[in-house]
Amino acid sequence: MSDTTPFIHRNLPRLLLEAREAVMLHTRPSLREHGLSDQQWRVLRVLGEHARLPAGVETGRVAREAFLLGPSLTGVLTRMERDGLIARGRCPQDARRTVVRATPAGLRLVKRLSATIESHYAWMEERLGKARLAQLYLLLDEVIALEQPVDVEPAEEDAE
Repeated sequence: MSDTTPFIHRNLPRLLLEAREAVMLHTRPSLREHGLSDQQWRVLRVLGEHARLPAGVETGRVAREAFLLGPSLTGVLTRMERDGLIARGRCPQDARRTVVRATPAGLRLVKRLSATIESHYAWMEERLGKARLAQLYLLLDEVIALEQPVDVEPAEEDAE
């Protein structure tokens, strides 16, 4: 009798990681050209998406949306603040909490890099087709929703 477990399904976590790495192969050169790590880009992207929040984004939310653990986020933010890409401050509603916002230099970098990244997505859309890319996004959203713990409530949106 074999000592190995007979897996029936393909290794989905590995495939998702492999797909991520394949996409990042096109993004990383641009990030490195601007002196950014993957983690720094994820933080800048989150802050760029929430740039309309004048007080900034609470660090816990940045950590969740950028998929970074707290201790890692602290180091990433320290380097980004040193490089003039972000500014940290106290939350106006709760001084115990820290908020972060992209500086004008950080937002310019988001704008510059987003053009490169969007052109790659357009290339993917051209190759896969608009409908198939939309289907991929929908399937990924469904998998994410399916795997959410039942007793977890969605994160509250920051007040504007």
